[in-house]
Amino acid sequence: MFGIVRPCRHRLGERLAGQWMAHLCGLCLALRGDHGQFARVVTNYDGLLISVLTEAQAVADEGLRRTAGPCPLRGMRTASVARGEGARLAAAVSLVLASAKVRDHLADGDGLLARKPVALAARRVAAGWGAAGARSGSAVGFDTGLLVDAVERQVGIEALAGPGTSLLVVTEPTETATAAAFAHTAVLAGRPLNAEPLAEAGRLFGRLAHLLDAVEDKEADAASGAWNPLTATGTSLAEARRLADDAVHGIRLALREVSFTDPKLVHQLLVHELRRSVDRAFGTASCSHMAGPYAPPGGPGSPALPPEPPRRDRRGLLAGCAVWLGLACTCQMCCGEFEDPWSRQRREGLCTSCDCNGCGDCCSCCDCCGNCCGDDGCGCDGCDCGCNC
Repeated sequence: MFGIVRPCRHRLGERLAGQWMAHLCGLCLALRGDHGQFARVVTNYDGLLISVLTEAQAVADEGLRRTAGPCPLRGMRTASVARGEGARLAAAVSLVLASAKVRDHLADGDGLLARKPVALAARRVAAGWGAAGARSGSAVGFDTGLLVDAVERQVGIEALAGPGTSLLVVTEPTETATAAAFAHTAVLAGRPLNAEPLAEAGRLFGRLAHLLDAVEDKEADAASGAWNPLTATGTSLAEARRLADDAVHGIRLALREVSFTDPKLVHQLLVHELRRSVDRAFGTASCSHMAGPYAPPGGPGSPALPPEPPRRDRRGLLAGCAVWLGLACTCQMCCGEFEDPWSRQRREGLCTSCDCNGCGDCCSCCDCCGNCCGDDGCGCDGCDCGCNC
């Protein structure tokens, strides 16, 4: 379950946490229903944003939920989960991008994929996922060829990039792919006027995802000799942070132009949680009103303790998938700590150790923020419960 948007259920509050889990389970079950059990390994936190955006724009709420059977990740409980075209689009996008990720690992010869028998099997899996994603995308009117083209262009752009190349040249294919996926949610929801601002939000989200991935992998890539956009283009962390902050701000502005039926979960994920994702990647803990690394020393925006250094003994793709299945079956991804199946870094489950600052469930609508509340989305306009405003 990879992705940059990893919210804490305590911060979301009971209602929004329930909605978020409904979309996560809906994506997982859409993958299983259309493509078989093994396809569920491509379930990821960012992919479910497609489902969230589709439902948030839906005019009618009939047929958006169904009751799913027991699952280990829910402690063998039934649950109401998202269904419909939004979940299927999320599944299609997840499959195509996972296929591209596997091909990227094959090209780099990572881990077990350096061995020919394993590489052959992984290549077949990648081809199957790509074809399955194309079928699912076509079923909901989305051309996954846009994603495939972006992935193929990425390879050529990275080969030509060097010192002095703008980082935005490198992030452009990711931006284009996510813009197309976000915009298509407006088509599925019957809100064509939302397509343009959602495309802008998607473009900036793609930029942010690419940036944060580069920041988090910078040290590990340097140690292994792998290609990293920051190192290759000579972009400083300060410049990367500036671009990330601009992207978060741009996403918030773009969402103000979107007509939603229920904007609360979208706003929480794409405004507040994205800000926390940036802080987490850069090793800072800042109030949304502060400028992160540019805040006064000792203030709320000052750097926090440095993140745990990346492990050098990362698992390969297939070994990580096997460990993921074991974690899923024992509910360790839900509660307590667990070791990331691929990076082997310590992670915390969805239900524990959030950084809510004791605010309880008030973050679900930011009604604890006093005078900083605005009129967009849930009314928070960028503040959060740690602002003391």
